[in-house]
Amino acid sequence: MTPKWMVIKWIYYVKFIEGFFPMEKCHLPKGLELKPGDHADNYLDHWTRTDVQTCTSWNAPIIWEGTFNPTDFDEMYKKKDTVIGLTVFAVGNYLDLYLEHFLTTADEHFMPGFPVIFCVFVDDLTKLEQIDSKLSGRGKVRSFKVERHKRWQDNSMFRMKQIYELIDNHAKKEASYIFCFDADQYFQGRFGTGALGESVALLHAWFYRKPKFLFTYESNPHSAAYLEGEGDFYYHAAVFGGTWQSVRNLTEACYLGIMQDKE
Repeated sequence: MTPKWMVIKWIYYVKFIEGFFPMEKCHLPKGLELKPGDHADNYLDHWTRTDVQTCTSWNAPIIWEGTFNPTDFDEMYKKKDTVIGLTVFAVGNYLDLYLEHFLTTADEHFMPGFPVIFCVFVDDLTKLEQIDSKLSGRGKVRSFKVERHKRWQDNSMFRMKQIYELIDNHAKKEASYIFCFDADQYFQGRFGTGALGESVALLHAWFYRKPKFLFTYESNPHSAAYLEGEGDFYYHAAVFGGTWQSVRNLTEACYLGIMQDKE
């Protein structure tokens, strides 16, 4: 066990370091239009939350509860006949232990009031059929059978290829936005239109407010994932999304980088 005095010392050390890496406050003036025209992001209020960072140093909005009105966002996206796709992969134990809870909570909380397409990749379609029968029917379920790799890392990495192929073959004809989730999590509340945007990433809770030298970025300069000292936050791979075009480009780039590293 770690001695108590070491834990206290570490906490003090992190707090001390944070003092040298202050949180950037939003530098955007009130009323600034982030995007031309009647765009939802123009209705964000970056000044209602002074306790957190509400935009990046490169002027991308960071969305928190209180910085937007869900009703206004819903009305705007309903005028555009918005359809949202959700992808999730569940093979082996992830299918047996997590998928049902994920899908039943997504059925209730993911983009309420909007047409949703659940694109579910599994290694056993019969198990998915049993879960599908328990859903409300609010969202369409598209099922896809995938190979289960021996290494969980390969299961995770090769989903990138399957996502951009899904978009090319199906999703771009049906959905305006695509979100990609890990199966070993679930929804506890509304995940609505405030999350819609061209390219959307989730700040990793563990690394939020931590100095960059604690980020576990790829350190091998020969890897395609090497950042060369760049990067602003540590993002969580369990949730990402955006327009189908952006997600398609992102997942293809990830897959090509993975194959380059494997070479």
